[in-house]
Amino acid sequence: MTATALKMAFSTWSATGQPLVLATVYDTEGSTYSKTGAYMLITGEATFQGMLSGGCLEGDLAERARQVIETGQPKAVTYDLGNNDEELWGLGVGCDGLMRIFLQPLLADEGYEPFQTIVMALDGDTTEVAVTVVESSIGKLSVGSSLVTVDSEVAFSNIDREVREDIWQKAREAFADPRSLTMAYTSEHGEATILLGALTPPPKVLVLGAGLDTAPVVRFALELGWRVTVQDHRPAYIESSEFSAVEKVLCVPVEELSSTIDLGQFDAVIVMSHHLISDGQYLAQLADTDIDYIGLLGPVDRRQRLLTELGDKGKQLEDRVHGPAGLEIGGRGPAAIALSIIAEMHQQLVMPQRD
Repeated sequence: MTATALKMAFSTWSATGQPLVLATVYDTEGSTYSKTGAYMLITGEATFQGMLSGGCLEGDLAERARQVIETGQPKAVTYDLGNNDEELWGLGVGCDGLMRIFLQPLLADEGYEPFQTIVMALDGDTTEVAVTVVESSIGKLSVGSSLVTVDSEVAFSNIDREVREDIWQKAREAFADPRSLTMAYTSEHGEATILLGALTPPPKVLVLGAGLDTAPVVRFALELGWRVTVQDHRPAYIESSEFSAVEKVLCVPVEELSSTIDLGQFDAVIVMSHHLISDGQYLAQLADTDIDYIGLLGPVDRRQRLLTELGDKGKQLEDRVHGPAGLEIGGRGPAAIALSIIAEMHQQLVMPQRD
């Protein structure tokens, strides 16, 4: 499941006005397919986008989603998969671990909140938070009430005003490390379990070069839900390739790239124009950014030559330019090379979040 796929499904389904259900993992134990904060959207016809298990639980979740739509009330469900000797309600999942999932109705007459605002947060460039009350014995804090931030400010909330500020203050303290987690909230009126879901926008990737070997790189990146921009100074290269699914396509002179677009917005870059002078000009402009991953096609000698010719800018890039780009996975040809490049990008972008 990717945020991009969820947003596309939501756009299509919400346009018809049909009721939906947002399924969110709010707690796990042991080995599970998804972790806290993972989302899945379900329609009343049992169509869904996203996977919270390896396909084991989705059918059962779809049936439970129908009940949530019929009653209009949220519901928490627990799947204890730890006993592999028994079938779970006839599902025969054969997995291990425990998952607690919260099912929340999304209705047209309520503006499909809170997911409508979650989409806004995922369209941004900063990690935001979705606060969801999944259990509560506090009268002023109803199960299913939510709060979502955009640009680090509260953009939506249906949490009662009497407790909203206190909830938000404690959520900010617990969310100092922006990862999805559950928080215990206690007041003189009772206790509650609150999910703090990290809303991390998909990475932005810049592909510099639009040759034939660019196509599989772009396809793999889009499959992961990344936001892709493609640039090439040669109009014929841009026109001869299909980039309709990318976020942006540029065709500007190499030396004008940094004045045309904010390079600092990107999380990773791959330089693959196959033109030595152009690659050098691209690298010179990238040296002034703090992008950690800059991939470069070609052998080690070519990388070293380019960095040496760039002088001080080359020294700025020394620890950030990966050349030849890609992990050593074997295989030849555009598809295998693209896979190795995207795998290395993924490693660089995702691993720091898991440390």
